[in-house]
Amino acid sequence: MAVALDEVEISILRSLAVQLLELVGPGEQPVAGEDPLAALFAEGPSEAPADPALARLFPDAYGDPQAGPGEQDERQVRADSAEFRRFTENDLRTRKREDALAVVRSLDAPAATGEDGAVLKLSGDECRRWLGTLNDLRLTIGARLEVTDEDEDGRLYRLPDSDPRKPLVMAYLWLGALQESLVETMMP
Repeated sequence: MAVALDEVEISILRSLAVQLLELVGPGEQPVAGEDPLAALFAEGPSEAPADPALARLFPDAYGDPQAGPGEQDERQVRADSAEFRRFTENDLRTRKREDALAVVRSLDAPAATGEDGAVLKLSGDECRRWLGTLNDLRLTIGARLEVTDEDEDGRLYRLPDSDPRKPLVMAYLWLGALQESLVETMMP
């Protein structure tokens, strides 16, 4: 699969992927010399992130957001979510980090950059990594912009150029178009 990007797009995408790496962070790293099997089963955090963007990247696994008050036992939902998070978040962080690093590396490849940009040739695995990173970037930007399903009137898309959120909205839309074109190229 091929992705054509100009110099500006490469620069923006690389910058966003690096920012995603910083946001996701290194996670829990095994201690040097630690038993690899023990590291494999290391427990992660049990509390949901306070940052809305991280909470969107690492959501609770349980609970029905559409359920009304009293329809769920909140304590049980929190306990179940904490337990699930403890055993999955470290691996999820690692995957998100590896995907974003793969995007940065493909953008930094010597053949990737030219005077006017590049046409990147991506394998199926690289496409999957790109799609994961593009999705994570859109989730992060959407959380920062407070995009919701209720934004049916499209108020964010009609912001004046003077609004400081305008560049984020433009990046959000561009990443969505890039994601859609990648998905279309993967379709038989």
